[in-house]
Amino acid sequence: MRLTFASYNIHKAVGLDRRRDPERILKVLHELDADVVALQEADMRFGNRAAVLPKGLLEEHHWQVAALSMKPSGMAWHGNAVLVRQGIEILGAEPIALPVLEPRGAVCAHLRVQARAFQVVGMHLDLSGLLRRQQVRAVLAHAGAAGQPAVLMGDLNEWAPRGGALSAFGTGWQVLRPGRSFPSRSPLAQLDRIVHSREWRCEGAAVHHSALAAVASDHLPVRASLTLAA
Repeated sequence: MRLTFASYNIHKAVGLDRRRDPERILKVLHELDADVVALQEADMRFGNRAAVLPKGLLEEHHWQVAALSMKPSGMAWHGNAVLVRQGIEILGAEPIALPVLEPRGAVCAHLRVQARAFQVVGMHLDLSGLLRRQQVRAVLAHAGAAGQPAVLMGDLNEWAPRGGALSAFGTGWQVLRPGRSFPSRSPLAQLDRIVHSREWRCEGAAVHHSALAAVASDHLPVRASLTLAA
């Protein structure tokens, strides 16, 4: 079973031209052609933290949201959300409590395809290196409790290409290096990562470069094609 996973910090749908344009974000997602996408900064920062991608617009583009049932006007937890292509079954979803000093979070979606169950975690980690390591450990503890294949994705805020918070994943996890994704106009840092458990095999990973993606957000999306062993 091969699926394409992607992670995208959409910057509340505000592009480098300072326009909030949800349709533009959906067009970038169409370019990605992914099966599962972890979004960061997917809700408004203030007020009722409404989703920046309207539900009707997502449905028009054939996306399901792994619902957290937490806020009627939102779809995310501290900006994190998981989108799933129609045809993939969503078994449930929940937020993951992280040690924080600033508003950060992670969400876990439980999915099933062809009778194979797996989990996907979307996360946006802290600017503090010490807290990032603690947050990675919290995510791994949550993912490990289910005992299922897992894919972890998000804006890790780790500027080091190796080491740092990435070393907290330890054995049993493969940290992919899709490439430089931030800032979108002239990428310098590999902040956006995809990590998978040993049950998956990576067929390829890359940063998605396009004229639209270069202006739609301050991050470029990353993607990986993964095969789940029989």
